[in-house]
Amino acid sequence: MASPTVAANAYAALSRIMETGGAEKGGKTSGGPSFGALLKDAVGSVMEAGKKSDSQTIAMASGKANVMDVVTAVAETDVAVSTLVSVRDRVIQSYEDIMKMPI
Repeated sequence: MASPTVAANAYAALSRIMETGGAEKGGKTSGGPSFGALLKDAVGSVMEAGKKSDSQTIAMASGKANVMDVVTAVAETDVAVSTLVSVRDRVIQSYEDIMKMPI
């Protein structure tokens, strides 16, 4: 499961983006992160969750970690990967919809 802190940070970031509308008056960008940067951060956080899950599993195999910690880390990784896959599917669907539009 995603922790409440991670969810709160994601909602706060989305709120900041929605408040500025993605751009300032005059068509200038707001100086906020680009879509590519947001995507890179999302993939990085999924990779970090996977690494944490792997390290917890290795620690449990060597007798240094609790089973509950491993289950929690694996569940967080599962949620992160599922979210990333859902976003990817939505981006692909949006691209296909745009390509079907008449010029």
